[in-house]
Amino acid sequence: MSVFMVVFCFPAVAVTCHPETSDLPWVQVSKDKQSFVLAPTAKAFIPWGFNYDHDDQGRLLEDYWDKEWDKVEAHFAQMKKLGANVVRIHLQVSKFMEESNKPKEKALDRLAKLVGLAERLGLYLDVTGLGCYQKADVPAWYDKLSEKDRWDAQAQFWEAVAGRCAKSPAIFCYDLMNEPVVPGGKRKDGDWLGPAFAGKHFVQVITLDQDDRPRPAIARQWIQHLTAAIRKHDKRHLITVGLVDWSLDRKGLTSGFVPDKIVDDLDFLSVHLYPEKGKVDECLKTLAGFAVGKPVVIEETFPLKCSIEEFEQFIEGSKKPAAGWIGFYWGKPPEELRRSKTIPDAMMLGWLELFKKKAKSLEK
Repeated sequence: MSVFMVVFCFPAVAVTCHPETSDLPWVQVSKDKQSFVLAPTAKAFIPWGFNYDHDDQGRLLEDYWDKEWDKVEAHFAQMKKLGANVVRIHLQVSKFMEESNKPKEKALDRLAKLVGLAERLGLYLDVTGLGCYQKADVPAWYDKLSEKDRWDAQAQFWEAVAGRCAKSPAIFCYDLMNEPVVPGGKRKDGDWLGPAFAGKHFVQVITLDQDDRPRPAIARQWIQHLTAAIRKHDKRHLITVGLVDWSLDRKGLTSGFVPDKIVDDLDFLSVHLYPEKGKVDECLKTLAGFAVGKPVVIEETFPLKCSIEEFEQFIEGSKKPAAGWIGFYWGKPPEELRRSKTIPDAMMLGWLELFKKKAKSLEK
């Protein structure tokens, strides 16, 4: 087990994690660039875990991690017990940035505490940033920024986060943003968010005016800008970005984040895939489009639109192109879900039972 150290730095108080006292191996991309290994042993590492994006009441992590820390600890222990080795957390701009160039030290301290918890439990974190999931919480100053100034504020966010996390082996990766999109044409001033889903805004645009620029070129420039900010403080941890499944360069809807156009600027690709009833093969075909020379992690998936049997078929069928899978966990363990009579809880129970079964097979 690792030891979480608290270091006081003046004039500000900063909490960091010190790997000198941790026996947790570091994750890196394999030499053939198709999977992940643990350093220094080169033992295979298969990311298998959960998005811990909110609790069972729909509250985002930062809404309760200050006053209900014991709940966070309990949930992390439950995810570990279920067989997870990765937990994906989602950090909001409003909770981490006071102004465009002024991070919130208290939030960074809490993040460092979470990293320490992950170290102690032997879990790795997929740290996804720049969230604007609750539209009402998005700072007015943030939406008023120009494209350049917004990108610079986002770079400040990542500099602050990387500065706190750089020394901990418990970081699996930094995910620059959840489901960014380069829209075609021009949008209204301040219109940075996509449509709401279940009351939250998971999609963001990174520009309001394409201005005759190729959309993949804008995506690459944005990735390079944020990656450079992270690398100022952290040259070791992996960097990715969470892509919608409609990112492939094909007719119809596309995000502008074309896999083969952005892959050189990332350590691996992350895609969000939800197989539909009777369309598992179609989903697998989409997944294959993201296999463009570096590891692919299915960073979001769930049997939302198909049976648990079809979902297991999808997991099995995706083993060749995919190097890891991350589903969802919202705080209710299987024993509690079994007492429930609701359909959502029944779906979650089926998923967790499959998750635990597959976790055992991955250990072999």
